Amino acid sequence: METVTAPDKPKTIRRFQIGANVVLQIVLLLFLAAMVNHLGFEHYRRWDFSRDKKYALSDKTKRVLGALKSKLRITVFFAPETPITNDVQNLLTEYQYAAKGKIDVEHIDPARNISRAKEVVEKYKIVTGESMLVLDYEGRNKAVKASEMAEIDQSGMQFGEGPRITAFKGEQAITSAIIDLIEGKKNTIGYVLGHKEPPVATTARQGPMAQPAPESPISVLKTFIENENIKIQELNLFNVDAIPAEMKTIMIIGPQYDFSDREMQLLRDFWNKQGRILLLLDPAAKTPKLDAFLNDLGVRVNDDRLMAVVRTGIQEMARVRDVIGRFLPDSPITKEGYWGEVDYNSDDPAKLQYDANRDHGAPLYIAVSVEKGGSGDERVQVNSSRMIVVSNATFVQDNVLTQDQQALDFMSASINWLGSREQLIGIAPKVPRTLTFSLDQAALRNLRWIILVLMPLVPALIGSVVWWKRRA
Repeated sequence: METVTAPDKPKTIRRFQIGANVVLQIVLLLFLAAMVNHLGFEHYRRWDFSRDKKYALSDKTKRVLGALKSKLRITVFFAPETPITNDVQNLLTEYQYAAKGKIDVEHIDPARNISRAKEVVEKYKIVTGESMLVLDYEGRNKAVKASEMAEIDQSGMQFGEGPRITAFKGEQAITSAIIDLIEGKKNTIGYVLGHKEPPVATTARQGPMAQPAPESPISVLKTFIENENIKIQELNLFNVDAIPAEMKTIMIIGPQYDFSDREMQLLRDFWNKQGRILLLLDPAAKTPKLDAFLNDLGVRVNDDRLMAVVRTGIQEMARVRDVIGRFLPDSPITKEGYWGEVDYNSDDPAKLQYDANRDHGAPLYIAVSVEKGGSGDERVQVNSSRMIVVSNATFVQDNVLTQDQQALDFMSASINWLGSREQLIGIAPKVPRTLTFSLDQAALRNLRWIILVLMPLVPALIGSVVWWKRRA
């Protein structure tokens, strides 16, 4: 009997399983794409590789942004022709990144979005047509004008050139406004007068023939301190029985005359009640009572001047009376070559030499800080008396301050330390620098060979190799 084998039936295509598999793959692909985008937007890192670090935020700004407890809304009310529009936009992007989602930014073009611009003007009571930022935080708002964020040179406009930004101070102005909004109220510093200190305010002269009053010689310093959310209030110790309680810090700059016994008692009482004092001495003034007060605190004021002998040529040396130093850890003032000359009024070159038995050698201290009742552990915050003493007061005057503003940074850090605001220490404006190349004759000769010989030779060699291979 013959056995017939039936052919196998074709397998059934399970369309449902295939469809489900495709849908699952698409869902997984979308999930992976969403996760990659989430990681890219929430956990990315930014680096500023530019030469001037124009948009890199300072540690001070980052600490201020870390203190935000709620959303900060920034409305950019800029006209397109404003020279710093792009700079401000890029800077605000860095603020948003550093704030980790606590800053919302809205850009409004008043020439195009007229209705929205009108709403902002009415809401924040804007009375000027100048481009500005409006910062809104917990119901409090503050405007930062474009003129406060940059120094612009317009001298070239008469020759058809556009305005040129000489210094960008956007971070300084914006961070100052944020500090103002966070703290809510201004701190008050007493500015002591009555001993021929430089005036801090300009007083208008009276009468029909009145002339414009001279500007304060420390107007730049005053503006800089006020931008730190600090109010400077004049204080004459002759007119008060005690230093007002709202003044936690007082500032004494370059007194020409000594303090009276009553004034010194007020200073001692203030110091013993956890007061904070910033004292900038005038080395030419005689203030024995003030010096005695400092001596009781362990600070001795020497009657000398910094001098140095510097090389001016191969065989020439010169004595320098005006020593230029920076407030940095590696200050050249503490290095060999500088000394404190006691007989500084003499014109005899033989006397203006370092004498170990008479003069003061290195290290030379031009500024000291004193704290009474503090803690050596930075994590422990306790109330204490604090003082900073600097042996010279001329470095804060308007005609001495440089564009790099190391002196202002030093003053800002000092005032913030005295006010127990260590987290706010350190910011400087960004000064654009032109990139220039200085080539000597050897470099120019090498550059000529590269342009005229090497650059044409490379493609010629490549072309020759290609032609040879094709020919082969």
